[in-house]
Amino acid sequence: MSIGLKLVGITAPMTDESTSSYVKARPILVAVDNVIFGFDIEEEQLKVLLFKRKIEPFAGRWSLVGSFVQPDERAVDASARILKRFTGLKDVFLEQLHCYSTVDRDPEDRVISIAYYSLIQLEKFKKQLVKKHDAAWFAISDIPELVLDHQQMVSDALQKLQENARRRPVGFNLLSSKFTLPQLYKLYQEIYQQPIDDRNFRKKILATGLLKKLSTKDKSSSKKGAFHYQFDKSKYNQLETEGYDIDFH
Repeated sequence: MSIGLKLVGITAPMTDESTSSYVKARPILVAVDNVIFGFDIEEEQLKVLLFKRKIEPFAGRWSLVGSFVQPDERAVDASARILKRFTGLKDVFLEQLHCYSTVDRDPEDRVISIAYYSLIQLEKFKKQLVKKHDAAWFAISDIPELVLDHQQMVSDALQKLQENARRRPVGFNLLSSKFTLPQLYKLYQEIYQQPIDDRNFRKKILATGLLKKLSTKDKSSSKKGAFHYQFDKSKYNQLETEGYDIDFH
């Protein structure tokens, strides 16, 4: 049997199956998980922010920071909310990574996770929040065993960062307003997790026109020192839109 739905004088048939589909559907939880990258200039390491999970399953084990999406917010807003809660930062680089929907990924319930990755400057985040949330920064090469499929999320986020670093100037989101070429070089080595030819890197990165050389120097590692640079905002915006393709290897 069908019923009629009247729309602007037109009677459209609607089946019992279609009217009851929302009733029959089983609710599914939607979560967001954030892969938060930061570059430690002093230790010259790319790091990820993790925290000890507070709830079951796997309470007390290391996890990415995340949350369930609330009924009144978009997934990206939930991700930004969690990012601010754990770092104190907002309006930073934040992009959607992937949707993880394996049926049995969470033993507690049917949960779909939308993962995001963000790039922050470590000197700007609020360090007291790390202690408050029982969180810690881990080098990419020293990440402990993580809950659920979070290890895969980190791996996917790093691969995405590597792809983007070749085509967009995203790496600058991890650096302070001024930096040296050795620091920039080390950052890109950390992003790619393998050695990069120093001279080849300098030649290619300078050819982009992204960098402005300053008159000041960083003399923390040598008497001669290394000149500071900062990125050209207008050129950055141009290349962020147009992109480029630089093979640093």
